[in-house]
Amino acid sequence: MGPHIVSLLRLGISVVLDFPANTVASRAWMRTLFEAAGVAHQLHVLNVPVSVCKARLRRRNAEGTHDFAVTEADFDLFSRYFVPPAPEEGFDLVIHRP
Repeated sequence: MGPHIVSLLRLGISVVLDFPANTVASRAWMRTLFEAAGVAHQLHVLNVPVSVCKARLRRRNAEGTHDFAVTEADFDLFSRYFVPPAPEEGFDLVIHRP
């Protein structure tokens, strides 16, 4: 996937990655893509309290519009791996707050 993304970026095509960027390692991989292409980037960060996330999760599950229902226990498990981006990672951050 990486070489394809770099090719698109080099052609001037904007690319939105809907991949997890929740760890330093995953963000490091993403960094290699835009650096190899020599293009600008933005890393969007959702800065939302856990209580809001869980309320949104409960609402989504209640609506029944998704094939997969995430439990609060699943959310807690997945969230344990989140490491906020640090300044030394050098990303151009766009912070979104509720």
